[in-house]
Amino acid sequence: MSSRKTLESTENKLLPLIQYEGADQGHEWPTRLLLWVLKRISSIYKFVVQTRLYLYETGIYRRFPLGVQVISVGNVTVGGTGKTPLVEKLARELQTKGRRVAILSRGYRKKEKTFGEKMKDKFSGKGHTPPRIVSDGKNLLLDSEMSGDEPYMLATNLNDVVVLVDKDRVKSGRYAVKHFGCDTLILDDGFQYQKLKHRLDLVLVDRTNPFGNGNVLPRGILREPAKNIARAKFICITKAPKGTDTTALKKKIRELNSDAGIMECNHEPTSLVEAFTRIVHPLSELQGKKVVALSGIASPLSFENSLEALGATIIKRKRYADHHRFSQQEIIDIVLEAKELGADAIITTEKDAVRMTRIDKRSVPVYFVRIEVCFSAGVDEFNRCINEITLTNLKEKTSPAVELSISSAE
Repeated sequence: MSSRKTLESTENKLLPLIQYEGADQGHEWPTRLLLWVLKRISSIYKFVVQTRLYLYETGIYRRFPLGVQVISVGNVTVGGTGKTPLVEKLARELQTKGRRVAILSRGYRKKEKTFGEKMKDKFSGKGHTPPRIVSDGKNLLLDSEMSGDEPYMLATNLNDVVVLVDKDRVKSGRYAVKHFGCDTLILDDGFQYQKLKHRLDLVLVDRTNPFGNGNVLPRGILREPAKNIARAKFICITKAPKGTDTTALKKKIRELNSDAGIMECNHEPTSLVEAFTRIVHPLSELQGKKVVALSGIASPLSFENSLEALGATIIKRKRYADHHRFSQQEIIDIVLEAKELGADAIITTEKDAVRMTRIDKRSVPVYFVRIEVCFSAGVDEFNRCINEITLTNLKEKTSPAVELSISSAE
């Protein structure tokens, strides 16, 4: 079994135990022993995370300013908050305000160079390679395997926005400023990235599972203690359709952060798109259709529920680990299975579609549902966020004595 398949298998077994509050109850002693061990590891992990944060906040570790606006969009939990559509919306809004925007991503699970290739670069004087350019704002230059799923999606959907991928986002930020003239940098999944100084932090909280079971990794799904959202300037409650009662969650958030602007949003389906040709169809075509729901995301239930809400009947749920990269044979097998089941279509997510190897002959069509962010409450806070980014920078430009050092955390 490959290392990637081993990792996915481990995730599939472990995630149900740590993802939701109460999911770890009533298990046999081997599972309880595993959870006890994970709790001990979590304690060490939490200590390391908090120590690292302290070193940055006290200036022992340096944060690097770049003289431009740096905005972080992130979360305190792993996976499933709906971050990418919000990053896309933020980039569009800033662009309409005249900003030259670059999105800086780590490129989670992108294809990495082999050890031999890295050594070759090092000894040939190419050790300091530039970031990967997913999009220069005009052209899509990399595929999803080389860039990662989210950067590729963003680059596909955004015109005139630069998308760069590199683990070192100070380096990619400098590259965006120097080579593309960018004056606004969005750190995609950057709340935990402290090396680059931020202007502000926008943190997403999933209404359906805000903080998991309250434990940090690997005993829970928190990347850092929930109390750390006190660093956020703005907080967006996601998966909150209009009319949803978020009173209890907002009270909890206020206990952790008394000052942040709070907004609420939902990720609304807007169209049905053919996965391999990107031909757009109306959502009404799902009404009454028998479908296979295919996903490799952290929280598949909300995706599947949305299909049923659009009138589709799910006859098979095919779930894979988050960021699973589908082989051509897997797609062929799924299509054949869907045909045998009498499915009218295979429906997947946009994030999954970019990881699929194209197959030209399909007895069952494959579509993805295009999703966009719609604010259900607090849109004035989102507008305030946009204005704070744009107007503050304009004010600083008129005052040469002010050093432009921007901060953003995720």
